[in-house]
Amino acid sequence: MSDVPVSDVLVVGGGPAALAIAAELAERQLQVAVLAAADPRDPWPNTYGIWGDEVDALGLGHLLEHRWSHTCSYFGSGSSDPADPANSPTRHGRDYGLFDKTRLQQFWLGRCEAAGVQWLRGLAQELSHGGGRSRLTCTDGAVLEARLVVDASGHQAVFVQRPDRGPVAGQAAYGVVGRFSAPPVEPGQFVLMDYRADHLSAAERQEPPTFLYAMDLGEGRFFVEETSLALAPPVPYDTLRSRLQRRLAHRGVAIEQVEHEEFCLFPMNLPLPDLDQPVLGFGGAAAMVHPASGYMVGSLLRRAPGVADAVAAALEADPAASPAQLAQAGWQALWSLELRRKHALYQFGLEKLMRFSESQLRAHFATFFALPDAQWYGFLANTASVPELVAAMVRLFATAPWSVKAGLMAMQGRELALGLRLAWPVGS
Repeated sequence: MSDVPVSDVLVVGGGPAALAIAAELAERQLQVAVLAAADPRDPWPNTYGIWGDEVDALGLGHLLEHRWSHTCSYFGSGSSDPADPANSPTRHGRDYGLFDKTRLQQFWLGRCEAAGVQWLRGLAQELSHGGGRSRLTCTDGAVLEARLVVDASGHQAVFVQRPDRGPVAGQAAYGVVGRFSAPPVEPGQFVLMDYRADHLSAAERQEPPTFLYAMDLGEGRFFVEETSLALAPPVPYDTLRSRLQRRLAHRGVAIEQVEHEEFCLFPMNLPLPDLDQPVLGFGGAAAMVHPASGYMVGSLLRRAPGVADAVAAALEADPAASPAQLAQAGWQALWSLELRRKHALYQFGLEKLMRFSESQLRAHFATFFALPDAQWYGFLANTASVPELVAAMVRLFATAPWSVKAGLMAMQGRELALGLRLAWPVGS
């Protein structure tokens, strides 16, 4: 017998996904250890947004730092004429929130510590399974054992295995929190997408399109971010920075004080992991990023309890269960047949949008946000069922202009394989 201490669950990672699943597992009376390369208490660098309805349904509205009711997007071509209809906003009529990063982190850290989570520092290197345990070796030679290992190390997972289905598209963004010579958005406004491109030349508008994501933070502070929906390879940060500066300058706005620069890059169309492997994934490692919107925190909050319930129940039902059996219980809770079909449908849609021109994207999103409120919201929040998603997509196709219809009908990439996966999902 090994004299290495054995945890019920060893979570690899120290970010939002790792803390979310560790807190839920520990609160189910499991012995949980978290192995992270850095201190999980270190400040998080990026911002996290969520729709107001999502956070309210979770009862976590108190974790928001900002909340906007004046939410909109711009899908016109834009011009120098303020009376141009292309400058009219599409109003969303739903609240949008920005998490207080520190408060969200403390929400999970406090629960972890109250439930007795053990914090470990190190870099995971190797993993083996046998004798009803998983054995993890760190780069410094330290050995840890657990009944189950949960890989929550992010998109470039340490241990989770997934199939290679070709290039992975990344959503890239460059943003600035700071003060400006003039307001870059209206007072109290949140802009989800501003696709106006009148600051670009005709030739530049043939390049991959980008949009502005921006918000008024109050007291003269704003957050502005130039974003590429998804592309393989991703749009470089230098391009995004230049486009942001030119967009602002075209509207007579200059950056006067930079409080924080944000660099975001994450995969939008990762294939689902192998659901039969003896290690469980969570968060980016488990392809939980929404392929249509790029959001994940709401999903972490909603799905962690069910995964923890499944692992705890499997351990209670069979104290001698192997890592593979425990991981299988977790995978089935995390990626049900319904969720696998939805993932295939979202990836099918993203595959189309990545090939759209700037004008097609503007027309597509104008049509999308003209759908009934419940349809577009259920699509973006991943709360709609498969039949509801299909109904939304059919309605979008029926009401879209011909340029969008043509783009949706064209089969230029992996759409056929993704469409088949809707009928026969991974792990079926």
